[in-house]
Amino acid sequence: MAEQLTAPAGPVSIYAEASPNPESMKFVLNAQLLADGVSVDYPNLEAAANSPLAQELFNFDYVGRVFIAQNFVTVTKTTDHQWAQLIPELRTFLKSYVEASGPIFTVDPAAEQKAAQQAAASGSANSSEADQQTSQKIIDLLDNYVRPAVEQDGGNITFKSYHEGIVTVNLQGSCSGCPSATVTLKSGIENLLKRMVPEVKEVVAEGITASF
Repeated sequence: MAEQLTAPAGPVSIYAEASPNPESMKFVLNAQLLADGVSVDYPNLEAAANSPLAQELFNFDYVGRVFIAQNFVTVTKTTDHQWAQLIPELRTFLKSYVEASGPIFTVDPAAEQKAAQQAAASGSANSSEADQQTSQKIIDLLDNYVRPAVEQDGGNITFKSYHEGIVTVNLQGSCSGCPSATVTLKSGIENLLKRMVPEVKEVVAEGITASF
């Protein structure tokens, strides 16, 4: 069981913050849900087996994706409903759930994330030592320069692989399906990595919907 993180003493305050993705809304709390630098992305109900909070959110028929970070939850809707109608209901639910110390996770996401990062940096058994070193440089750059900015928009970016100059990343939360994701990926992230890591030739992403 993961250590239960609870809200500070007193009422929990929550406000909604728009993201670059018009279908996603970021709900910011004065409560710690995860350790700094840890986040989890649930693209559907089946993926949320280790998060009772995410499972509860998927009970709302308009919720299509849930992203949880240190002090916010990003909800992506699947319908034509307007956020003005949905925000009060979601804010009330989150406030009540966290104030009641409802369980957030049943396993520790931090341990899972660390293991995934180590596996990604190591690459396949055929990866050279140079490729593994390059992978670690890319991970450090993403963690230190890219991820904090992406989290401000209610999403996340994670490293998946590096092979023959091609970097593959995963886009999560509000970044998945965001109309500006492709532009950000190419004009921002790809340029940064090319400048800082000369071995990088291109950055491609998983998690961008087919509409792009």
